[in-house]
Amino acid sequence: MNSCKFVFKNMELCDIEDTYLVNTLSLKVPWSIESFNDELNNNLAHYIVCKCGKSVIAFAGMWIITDEAHITNVAVHPKYRKMGIGSSLIKELKKICIQHSVLHMTLEVRESNLNAQRLYLREGFKNCGIRKSFYTSPIENAIIMWSDII
Repeated sequence: MNSCKFVFKNMELCDIEDTYLVNTLSLKVPWSIESFNDELNNNLAHYIVCKCGKSVIAFAGMWIITDEAHITNVAVHPKYRKMGIGSSLIKELKKICIQHSVLHMTLEVRESNLNAQRLYLREGFKNCGIRKSFYTSPIENAIIMWSDII
């Protein structure tokens, strides 16, 4: 078990390299470093990281458009999974939503990613539909999930 204190904060440029590593270890089709740079310069985007010491061990991001937030990414380094970090990331995103008067959150998750689906269900999301062949590498359906912010 890890003994460091987990710290959640807004993502900064200096976090991108570590975030990219977590991203490549966690996602079937990882984002590029340029994509993270673009997101940090996007006024609609809000990204947070979880750090253990100086290292990013998890991150999450979303876009806020009017009263709705769309989660774009949630990833936890494999060594730090099953420690509640994913739930904490979702809770941190919801705090940001409350600050911005967001009423609803939505996301897509791979149909095969049952662990992520269980996480989102625990955090108050509901299954609302399917996007056929939404993902590539491999081609896979996405489960659409939705949550009201309370």
